[in-house]
This record gives sequence, C-alpha cells and structure tokens, in this order.
Amino acid sequence: MNDPVLVVQGLTVYRGAHPAVQEVSFTVPAGTDTAIIGPNGAGKSTLIQAVLGILPRQAGQVSVLGHPLSAKGYLPAAVRQQIAYLPQNFLLDRRIPITVSELVGLGWDRVGPQLPWVGGRVRHQAVRAALTQVEAWRLRDQLVSSLSGGETKRVLLAYCLVRPRLLLILDEAPAGLDALGESEFYQLLHQLKREQGWAILQISHDLEMVRQSCDRVLCMNRTLLCQGAPDHALSPEQLSLAYGSDFVRYRHTCQLPHHHDY
Repeated sequence: MNDPVLVVQGLTVYRGAHPAVQEVSFTVPAGTDTAIIGPNGAGKSTLIQAVLGILPRQAGQVSVLGHPLSAKGYLPAAVRQQIAYLPQNFLLDRRIPITVSELVGLGWDRVGPQLPWVGGRVRHQAVRAALTQVEAWRLRDQLVSSLSGGETKRVLLAYCLVRPRLLLILDEAPAGLDALGESEFYQLLHQLKREQGWAILQISHDLEMVRQSCDRVLCMNRTLLCQGAPDHALSPEQLSLAYGSDFVRYRHTCQLPHHHDY
C-alpha cells in the first residue's frame, strides 16, 4: 500500500447552523485516484474546500504529506506547492489581457520569487514543457479569455504541471464540456496521472468514468456512507443509500438498452 498523501480524520464543517460535512474520515494513498460521489447538496465541494483550508472546520484533522493543516488553513509553503486545485468553474474577468503562457507561469511564480538571471530561463522552459504535455503550446500567445472550454481545461492542467505536484484536487473540473470534451479531458488526466505519479482526489457525477478509472470511491451525503473499490461503492445497495432507490431504478432502466440478451 502506498503511503498516504492526504489523511482526513473526523472532519466536520458547518454551513450556517447546520453541518454540511459530518465526521468524515478517509485517506488518499500516493499514486491513486479517489472519487467523491453523492447527490447535489451532499457536501462534496464543502469537503474539498475544507481540506484545502478555504473553509474553516469545526472538528477533525487534515494532514497533507504528514503535515497537519492548522485551524486557520495554513500549511508550510513546501507542502502547499505540492497541491494543485482545479475548481468547477474558472472565472476570469475578460477585460484582463492575460495570455496562456502568462497564466501557466503564475503556477511557477506562486512558489516564491526567483533570481531573474536563473529563474527566467528555467521558468520559460517549465511553461513550455507543461503546455507541450497537454498539447497546448500552440495556444501560448492567445488570451485566456478567447479559449474554448476544452482549451481552458488543458491550460489549467498545464498550470498544475508547471511545478512538480503530488496531489491534484478537482471539483468537477470537466463541468461545462460536451461529452467528447469531457472524454478527452479524462483521457489526458489519466495519462498525466501515470506519467506524473499524482494522487488525485476528485468530485465526479460520471459514475461510469469512476467505475472504469478510479481506484477508490467515497460515497457521501453529508456523512461518509461508504468507501472502497468501485465495484463495492457503486453497487445498487450503496448507491441507494446516497441517492435513493428511485435513482438506482432510473439508472438501471436507462442502461437497459445497452445490454443485449441473445
């Protein structure tokens, strides 16, 4: 078993007066892909934001690479730079004239200032390598505001690649893409996971992608209802706990045309 990159123990987060996440515990081993599934309003995004220190937690502990997340969401800079985060929606004021290469370069700069006679050349090489890996070097001089949805997702992955990372956290990152764009995004993501050795923690509504590509599944609805391999966590019994029996019956009915009895 790989050493855990992320350890969450008894995490509880309130939204107003009510718990949105209650006593959730799990680990993410190095080099694995863990999916969080559950219905709308289940607390999935709240969980992610608490793990990142964006939202405060009322109870529990979070540890990244063996370093505890402080009550105020602080991690040492050397640990924080090992984490990349892709939100569900990437919002950029279209009046800001930032190019693709400039945006990806920010992923390099956020770690700290570099000596100009050393950092400039190395930074350019890192930006070029990251964009090349996601097949987006040709976009380097385009304004980010001019990109399509699929191009934007590739550029954001390049942002994650420009520095070595150990943990990639995605909050429904393919949201807004059509079926083909989503398929291409996941193909690229899993290719990069193999090449980079990332651990991935992702929220997804694509249960077939989760079944085929993920190592572990966390099924939640405010609390953690089950966790385990996809065959277990995506069984009708477990899905009924999170989504309700009507969802399982509907899903089964929709899948019937894809199965043939001869």
